[in-house]
Amino acid sequence: MVKIDLITGFLGSGKTTFIRKYAQYLMDTGKNIGILENDYGAVNVDMMLLQDLMGDNCELEMISGGCDKDCHRRRFKTKLIAMGMCGYDRVIVEPSGIFDVDEFFDILHEEPLNRWYQIGNVIAIVDSKLESDLSDEAEFILASEVADAGCIVMSKSQEATPEEIQETIEHVNCALEKVHCSRRFGKDFDGSGEAGVTNNVIHKNWDEMSKEDFDLIASCGYEMASYRKPEFEAEDAFTSLYFMNVKMTEKELREAAEHVLSDPECGRVFRMKGFMKIDSDSEDCSGHSARTESDGEQWIELNATKNEITIRPLHVGQEVLIVIGEELQEEKIKSYLKI
Repeated sequence: MVKIDLITGFLGSGKTTFIRKYAQYLMDTGKNIGILENDYGAVNVDMMLLQDLMGDNCELEMISGGCDKDCHRRRFKTKLIAMGMCGYDRVIVEPSGIFDVDEFFDILHEEPLNRWYQIGNVIAIVDSKLESDLSDEAEFILASEVADAGCIVMSKSQEATPEEIQETIEHVNCALEKVHCSRRFGKDFDGSGEAGVTNNVIHKNWDEMSKEDFDLIASCGYEMASYRKPEFEAEDAFTSLYFMNVKMTEKELREAAEHVLSDPECGRVFRMKGFMKIDSDSEDCSGHSARTESDGEQWIELNATKNEITIRPLHVGQEVLIVIGEELQEEKIKSYLKI
């Protein structure tokens, strides 16, 4: 049977960055892997960020969003059936940051997938500086994504204080309590700042993780925890906006992202991501040339949350910026993007 892992995590938590490292670890151990990307909406930005992993031991597949739940479920199952016949040792599923984890378990218990796949791990990625003030819908999404996880892997822990890490762990446990789930994480974490593993929470700099760390993650498993679902549809509270062919400098893009993420008149924005083509002679904010050549094109990638805005050169791209959040105000966001 093919082992299949689910990598969960709220919007902007760092799932794609973690998958790059996790996939490389699996390939280094001789595994032949497939990665199934399922972005929120019709344009899959994260899949483009994994392109350089493709090779003899790694293939990428995609489920496009922008459809209703039943349609998405059919697409998910159809893609897993196709991947089940490809001879992979391991399949990694990266859903969107807004995902009903029950869908993963339900589909894998259906014929013929229950005969082809063995659920390996559910790994939850949580930002070490998790925003404290989340809506009820976002709190439920957070709780549902960690409830069945074999372990939580905290992102950017090297940038967080021990107190911030402790507050995030407490926030996760509080979200679980709100949905009447008995799971608790990191109960022994005392804020000492010692990097390592505490009660199924891994809080280490990802760049310093050893093979032994990944061995632990790759064998963390999962738990079938029960929790109470709300009367509302949490996923329906989130929307995404797509902006094509945005034209501005890198400096202007950074400033626009800062405004969109911080201005409440734009709505509650959790994530901005995408790609933009820039003039070949432009400079980044530090004064360095932003030139990256691929058939004469120069691209930059935007990955932004309230905690961090990252812009980096990229060899390939697609002219699209995506804004994801709650109660988004399109015209106000357009004004900052100069559209």
